[in-house]
Amino acid sequence: MRYPIAIEPGTATAAFGVVVPDLPGCFSAGDTLEEAIAHAEEAAAAWIDATLDTGADIPQPSRLEALRANPAYAGWIFGIIAVDPSLLDDSTERVNITLPRRVLRRLDARARAAGETRSGFIARLALAGP
Repeated sequence: MRYPIAIEPGTATAAFGVVVPDLPGCFSAGDTLEEAIAHAEEAAAAWIDATLDTGADIPQPSRLEALRANPAYAGWIFGIIAVDPSLLDDSTERVNITLPRRVLRRLDARARAAGETRSGFIARLALAGP
């Protein structure tokens, strides 16, 4: 999936700013143009992941021409970032993990205490973040 971006040019004292207009509130910056674009790709991936966790829909990318015609971005540079389509994949996949038995027993006990399956417990912990 490819999203258009608007890049506010940097100066000797200010970083390049990047906005992903199709993903409200998604922005980044970088000291170089390359860094700013790479950060925008990371920000878009994080935005999509967080939005999916809330159950909301992910907006489709708009056309670059529409962004260029927006007067709010007069004087900005435009580009495209790639977002890995697998970020949108919520299909279930069976995995095999290896854990020491003592850790597995502790994991299962905590999952039971929470009223969850082992898989559900691990998924909840992973999605909870730091």
